[in-house]
Amino acid sequence: MDFTTLIGLVLGFGALLAAFMMEGGSPMALLGLSAAMIVFGGTIGALFISFNGKQLKTLFALFRMSFQKKHEDPLGVIDQLVELATVARREGILALEDRIENYDDEFFKNGVRLVVDGVDPDLVRGIMETELAFIQSRHESGVAMFEAAGGYSPTMGIIGTVMGLVHVLSNLSNVSKLGPLIATAFVATLYGVSSANLIWLPIGNKLKNQSKSEMLVKELILEGVLSIQSGENPNILAQKLKVFLAPADRERKAEAAQEGSNETGAANA
Repeated sequence: MDFTTLIGLVLGFGALLAAFMMEGGSPMALLGLSAAMIVFGGTIGALFISFNGKQLKTLFALFRMSFQKKHEDPLGVIDQLVELATVARREGILALEDRIENYDDEFFKNGVRLVVDGVDPDLVRGIMETELAFIQSRHESGVAMFEAAGGYSPTMGIIGTVMGLVHVLSNLSNVSKLGPLIATAFVATLYGVSSANLIWLPIGNKLKNQSKSEMLVKELILEGVLSIQSGENPNILAQKLKVFLAPADRERKAEAAQEGSNETGAANA
């Protein structure tokens, strides 16, 4: 589980509530069933209008995904590709067939299968790039729903406030009720703005960052598979794939390689 999402929600809403109470406010004053119905019901309704059923079915799955830690390990993928390149140079491309099922990533396995089957390199690149494009398109569609909800939610809050003020204006004769009625009316705006900036938009950004990490790994796989097919030297392959990594990850990779070299030297001694 990715606790940063949960921590962020608790910190965000907790800070708002704590600041409100520090000014002498009561948490009960922020509760409004009608406001919640307008904001959240209206936002979900707007999403139903904006997106089709197939897209909406993924909404709750994507919401859960923002609480899950993605195990994208580009360093591990590079090691796997270098290992396959070594096997291919020593035993031939067909030797990779027995190793395909050792990997969990379907994109990885499909790419290696294409190479083993002797598909033309340009066609392999075309197939894998097309699959990448569709994966990215699906990710963008999911993110778009949360970004759209982040735009609708504050507007629904304003609508709720206007509706509340209409109710206030219809009770001007009862001055004693005006204060509570006005306060209740503005609860809808609070729900709309806070949900947009602490739920919808941040989760959309979280999913976008998860997508970028996943696409980086898949681009690594694409280049690695094509290099293996061309018979590239495993050491050159490792150097080429390192350019995909951030400087900190490159240093980790170099340190790991150095440790492995020291261990090998000690064993030979």
